[in-house]
This record gives sequence, structure tokens and C-alpha cells, in this order.
Amino acid sequence: MRTVPLSEQIVVVTGGARGLGRAITEAFHREGARVVIDHHRSTEAARALAEHLGERALAVQADVRDRTALDALMARAQEHFGAPVTTVVSNALPDFSFDGDARAKAPDIGYEAFAAQFAGTVQGTVNLVQAALPHFAAAGGGQVLTIGTNLFQNPVVPYHDYTAAKAALLSLTRTFSTDLGPMGVRVNMLSGGLLRTTDASSATPEAVFDAIAAGTPLGTVTTPEEFADAVLLLASPWARAITGQNLVVDGGLVKG
Repeated sequence: MRTVPLSEQIVVVTGGARGLGRAITEAFHREGARVVIDHHRSTEAARALAEHLGERALAVQADVRDRTALDALMARAQEHFGAPVTTVVSNALPDFSFDGDARAKAPDIGYEAFAAQFAGTVQGTVNLVQAALPHFAAAGGGQVLTIGTNLFQNPVVPYHDYTAAKAALLSLTRTFSTDLGPMGVRVNMLSGGLLRTTDASSATPEAVFDAIAAGTPLGTVTTPEEFADAVLLLASPWARAITGQNLVVDGGLVKG
């Protein structure tokens, strides 16, 4: 299996313009990678970030639920950077707010909420990986990083639709790793808890953040920047023997 240093990687980050996605984009760029900032509606933010980062960044609009749009994104990336994509990060999040008081409860939640989360999370990841496979073949291998949650291990707040979609994504991560491993493609998940702070977690009261911090061995709530550093770890050659795994990045709140 060919392992590519971070500085030589061409990385697609879905939902890469805001929140955790922006932190991941900036982390790869900091290490010398060329980064494609996928966005759906955050066009202004994506263009501003690409302009700020300079020639090693490219903003491309694509809805991850649209396979044709992702095929076009991959082609645009190769044309712009002159080489195939080596790494994809499935980070795009369907519209969601981590507001425990306002969440849909079990007696009332409709399946349309689950369908929306599955479309963005599972369908989006399938589309992303399949669009990237010809690039991985040309590059001699590749890395897929999916973004999960510690809530399917410890559902302290029962966000039913979000958590179900992320649990399905963990299964997809593991089964895809089996099929794609012989092609030199590693597939891993990184799971966090609440991050302090993103757009999605902005509705979370400070008291909840403080309570989570008090319950972690490290005494803090993980930041997007800290989480992004762990993404780099699994994308790097140092993780070349790791695939099909779920790395929990939450300060030790959830073990295993």
C-alpha cells in the first residue's frame, strides 16, 4: 500500500467551510496538503476561506446527496491541482441543532427526520467514496475519514435521527473498509461529543458544556481544532495499518 505524506495529499472536506469542517480544512492546509472545500449553501464562507488559504485551497459547490455533483467536484480538483484526490473527509452535516430542549421526542418524531439525516450522512458518504475511487486507484491508494458521534455509545441526549444516521455510518465505515482494503484504501471514523463551539452546538447552554468538561478525565470539552488534529493522525502514514476503526475524540468521556 502506498502511503502519502500529509504534505502531498489532495484532500476533499465535505462541509469544509464552517465549524468542524473549517477546522479540518485548516489543519490539512497547515500541514502542506492541497484542500478542496466542498460546500452546499455556505458559498460566501467557502470562497472567503479559500482566498484566505491561498493557492493550495479550492472552493467547490456540491451537494453530497448528488452523485453527479461529486463526480464533477473530483474532476475539478484533479484539473486544478494536476493530480488525483488522495483523501476524503465525510463531514457534511444535514441541518441539525444540538438543542436538547427543542429536540424531537420519541412519541412525536416522524421518519422524515430520519430520512433527512440518512440522506446527508449515509447517502452522502456512499456518493463521496464512490466518486473518489477512480482517483484512489490512480493514486495507488487512499484514505476515507468519516465523522461519527459518541452518542451512539452513550446517548446522554437522545437525538434519535442524528444518532441513528451516525450509527449506520459506523457500520458503513467498517464494511467499506473490508471491501476497499485490498485496493489500498483505508476507511476510519472519528467520533466526538459536543464540540466547543460550532454552529451546530451553539444552541447548547454553557452549563451543559461545563458539566461535560467536569465529567471528562482531561477536564475540558474538545474543540474543533483538537478534533481536527486527530483527523490528521488517521489520514497520515503513521496510521497506515489502521482501518475499519472508530477513534473516540472526546477527552476520555466515552471509552472504546
